[in-house]
Amino acid sequence: METGVQKKGRPFGFYVCSMGFTFERLSFYTVKYILAMWVAADVLKGGLGMGQVKATAISAGFVAWTYITPMFGGYIADRWVKPRWCVLIGMLLMGVGYMIAWKATSLTLVYVMFVFVAVGTGLFKGNLSGITGQLFNSAEQLDSAFSIQYTFVNIGSFIGTTFIAPLATTGMFGVHVTYRTIFLITGIFLFIDAIWFFVVGGKALGEAGMSPFKKDQREFVSAEKKESEESAPLTSGDKKRVAAVLLVIVFSMVFWMLWYLTYYPAYFRFGYGDGAEYLNKANWVIAGHKIPTSWFDSVNALTCVVLGPILAGVWLKLAKRPQGDLSMYKKTALGCGLLGLAYFVMVFANSLAGENGQCSVLWIGLVCIMMSVGEMVFSPLGNSFINKLAPAKLLGLLLGTWPVAVFISQFIYPKIYAWTLTQDFGFAYGLLGGIVIAFGVILWVLSKKLDSWAEQE
Repeated sequence: METGVQKKGRPFGFYVCSMGFTFERLSFYTVKYILAMWVAADVLKGGLGMGQVKATAISAGFVAWTYITPMFGGYIADRWVKPRWCVLIGMLLMGVGYMIAWKATSLTLVYVMFVFVAVGTGLFKGNLSGITGQLFNSAEQLDSAFSIQYTFVNIGSFIGTTFIAPLATTGMFGVHVTYRTIFLITGIFLFIDAIWFFVVGGKALGEAGMSPFKKDQREFVSAEKKESEESAPLTSGDKKRVAAVLLVIVFSMVFWMLWYLTYYPAYFRFGYGDGAEYLNKANWVIAGHKIPTSWFDSVNALTCVVLGPILAGVWLKLAKRPQGDLSMYKKTALGCGLLGLAYFVMVFANSLAGENGQCSVLWIGLVCIMMSVGEMVFSPLGNSFINKLAPAKLLGLLLGTWPVAVFISQFIYPKIYAWTLTQDFGFAYGLLGGIVIAFGVILWVLSKKLDSWAEQE
């Protein structure tokens, strides 16, 4: 069966899928940022004038619902609808959603936009990763491939938050547009994405994604195993491998709770703004220029862009060792450890600032770099891990379940942040840093046992 796979290197279809993520994430992260700014901004400045508390809740809700629907979109692609069609329909629905927000003058149409974008993301997100996994004839190539694909994801994020979102907030290149015009721009990008995927992907992807996932099209799975699994019930080994995947998702949920929490002190304690809640405990002037607080997001995206190809090479090299690559459990443990160290750096930066002083913004930059490295060590590999282990009939569902960790974290970390405001900063963030490191140590210790689950047939 022809799937567009090349025996050496990465097939062009891989880059078609990766660019699909670039356009989509460009729009998503632009809207995530601009939505909060628009809801909070004064009516006279083109906003809805609802304040920062409401804006934060709206933005968090937008993120949350787009991270739960991929589970249902994956289930649909597992059983009934071709994954390629799911992805294309998802792109179009997201584009329509952003166009609806373009015409919004109140939150009513914003909530309608939520529905379209959430459903569209559900059909798009995990299923495009599943198609990517069908393009390679060796499981050892997947960690490297998905690290590269994560770079494409963050190129989109970087462009959106660095160049497009500021068109409405501060202006860029002498251009200043309304908040709602940004929604129009992001909608157009999704329609371009759909055209790209349909026209170019039609030839480059071959037969990949043209059958529901229950018909196993993964090149690295033997024909005998495909045939035996298609109609057979889950075996004991299948169930252990599913359990191994779900356990990684649980640990990643702890990671994402504290990862997203990091943005709050970066913005409100060390950042600056117009409200009294900004403590401005960091000096954001570099070489005589005051950089915007929102560039904290851009540092994250840029770090991920740079690290993608580097870590892709590292994983490929480690995979060639006699003992093989580090397991997904150990990589997740390393991610937790690096995030915990970022918390300790933040505590140190706060101590340097003292009661009424400031620390250098470079310390906050170091916090962002460390949490970003922690993210890159394991997050891009979740899709690779699931593509390798999941039974074919559950592939789309499990790929869609991977983002559920982020969905749950969106409802928990704001409560943790509220608790930190009642505590001494050093105590609260030192404790949280210690907790996430402890989770990493536990997962590292358990990794040998979990590896045996993952290897079950």
